[in-house]
Amino acid sequence: MVEFKKRKQTDGIQFIEKPKQKPVKINVTELKEATKEREKQESLWQRFLNFFKKDKHYSEIIINGLLPRKRVAVLVDGILENLEMDGCANQQMFGAIFKGKFQNLEPGLKAAFVDIGQEKNAFLHYWDVLPLVNGEGFNESNPEDSIEVVHRNTAGESRKKYTLQDIPEMFPIGSDIVVQISKSQIGSKGPRTTTNISIPGRYLVLTPCSSQCGISRKIEDKRERERLKKILKKLALPLGMGVVFRTASAGSSLKQLTRDLQFLLETWQKIQTKVNNAKNPCLVYHEPSLLERTVRDFLTEDIDRVLVDNEEDYNFVLNLLERIAPNVKNKVSLFKDPIPIFDRYNIEVQIEQMFASHVPLPSGGEIVIQETEALTSIDVNTSSHKGVDDESSHFILQANMEAAREVARQVRLRNIGGLIIVDFVDMKQAKHRRLLHQFVQQEFDKDKARSNVLPISALGIMQITRQRHKESMLSQLYSRCPYCGGEGVLKSSWNLAMRMQREILSQLFCLKGQDVSFKILLNPYLKNYILTQCSRDFADLSDQFKIRLTFKEDTNLHVENFKIVRE
Repeated sequence: MVEFKKRKQTDGIQFIEKPKQKPVKINVTELKEATKEREKQESLWQRFLNFFKKDKHYSEIIINGLLPRKRVAVLVDGILENLEMDGCANQQMFGAIFKGKFQNLEPGLKAAFVDIGQEKNAFLHYWDVLPLVNGEGFNESNPEDSIEVVHRNTAGESRKKYTLQDIPEMFPIGSDIVVQISKSQIGSKGPRTTTNISIPGRYLVLTPCSSQCGISRKIEDKRERERLKKILKKLALPLGMGVVFRTASAGSSLKQLTRDLQFLLETWQKIQTKVNNAKNPCLVYHEPSLLERTVRDFLTEDIDRVLVDNEEDYNFVLNLLERIAPNVKNKVSLFKDPIPIFDRYNIEVQIEQMFASHVPLPSGGEIVIQETEALTSIDVNTSSHKGVDDESSHFILQANMEAAREVARQVRLRNIGGLIIVDFVDMKQAKHRRLLHQFVQQEFDKDKARSNVLPISALGIMQITRQRHKESMLSQLYSRCPYCGGEGVLKSSWNLAMRMQREILSQLFCLKGQDVSFKILLNPYLKNYILTQCSRDFADLSDQFKIRLTFKEDTNLHVENFKIVRE
C-alpha cells in the first residue's frame, strides 16, 4: 500500500511507502495484575460476596463521555471484551420501529418491499409477516432460538392459521404495516424488517404482537426457572401479548418485574398513538441512547464497577439506576484522574489491535483475520507458540484452545457477522477435535448474538455462523481507500511503463509510419519512475520508430492513469 499527501499547490502528490505495522502485543499478565490491584480497593463486604461467585473474574464498565461520540468498554480482568460507541444514523436503526406502506410484492422472492420513509425501502420476507397474522413469535423448535416457550397468553382464543400464499391477498400494495428493523442497512442493501416486534427492558422483553411467553435458556438454574414461571402467572399481561424473561431477570423480584413490564406497556402505548396519528411512513420508535442501553444490557449483578469520566453522564447513570436498579448504584464511580480514562486502563491499545489483520496470542503464535463481502476467514498460526506440554498432540490442542478464545473475543469486538471460516492447526485425535468444538461453543455462548458452531470438517476447518444485525466495527470506522478502490493493491510502476509503451505502439500502427511526436501526461510519481528506471527503454523506442516523446506532469491524474496526446 502507498499513502499520499500534498506538499505544495505546485508540487503535486508525493507517494511514500508506508511501513508495515507490526501487530501490537498486549501484556495480558500486566493487565490482570493491575486489575487485582483495583479489586483490592473494593469494600470488605463486596470482596466477601465475590468470593462465593462461580465466576470470580473482575468485570468493569468504563464509560468515556468527554467527547460528543461516547464510547463504552466492558473489561474482564482488564481485557477488553466488548466495545460500544455512538455510530452513524444507519447503525442506530437496528431495533427501530416504523409505520410503513407496502411498496411492491415479489412473489418469486416471497418478499415485499416496504416504504418506511427512509432513503431505501425495507425488505420484508413473507415469513416475517406470519408472526403478525398468526400471533406467533419465536419458534421453540428452532435450534438457533435461545428462548424456551413456557406459556401462550391466548386464554382459549382460537385463530385461523394463515400461510405464505395468503400474504399478498391480506396486504395489497399501499396497505399500512408496522415493522421493526431486524438488520440495519449494510452497504447497498436496504434494512431488513419483521412484524415480530419486541421492545427490550432491563429484565423483560415485551412482544406486543405475539402471545408466546418464554425464558432465556441462558438461565440454567432449574429452581430459578421454576420461580420465574410462577411469577409469569402473576404478571398482569394484556391478552394477546407476550414477554420474554431476559438473563438479567434471574434473581429479580416480582416488584422489579412488574415495574419493568409497566414501563414497556407504556412505551408500546406511545408507539400505538404515534402510529394512529401518522398519515405517512415514518419512524415511531428508536432504541435509547448508548448510556441507557449500557445500563439496560450490560450493568448486571456480575459487574463489579462502573467508571464514568463525565460528571453529566455520571449523574445521568445514577438517576437512571434510581428508577430501574437502585441496588447497583453503589458500583458507579466518577473518574477524576487527569489521564484520559481509556489510556489509563490500556483500552486504546486494545482498540487499535481490533483492526489489525494479525492478532498475537499470549503464548506466541497469532491469528490472521481477513474480512470479505461473502465471509470472514481466520487462520491460526503457531509460529513461536510456547507450549507448556512437551507432547506434540497436547501442544497443538493448547495452541488451538488459546486461539479459539481469542477468535471468539475478536468476533465480538469487531461485530463480525455472517459466515466465519476458522482454519485451526490440524489435530489427528478425534477426541481433541471434539474438545475444541465444545470449547468454541462455550466461548460463543458468551456472545449476545446468536451463533451456530459446526464441528471441524474433513478439511480441518471450522464453520461458524453469527447473527448479523449491523455492519462490522471495521466497516463503521474504516472507509474504502479512494485510491485503490478497496483492492488493497496498485499496479506496479513497471507494469504501467510497459503498458504505456504498448499504447504508443498501438497509436503508431494507426498512423502508418507518419513522423509524429507524442506528449504523455502522467502522474508525478510515475514520471519520476520512468525517468529514473525506464529512460533507456523509452529512448530505444524513440530511436527505433523515429518519434519524439515528451513527458509532462499532471497532478490530477491517478497514479495508474496516463494520457498520450499527439502533438
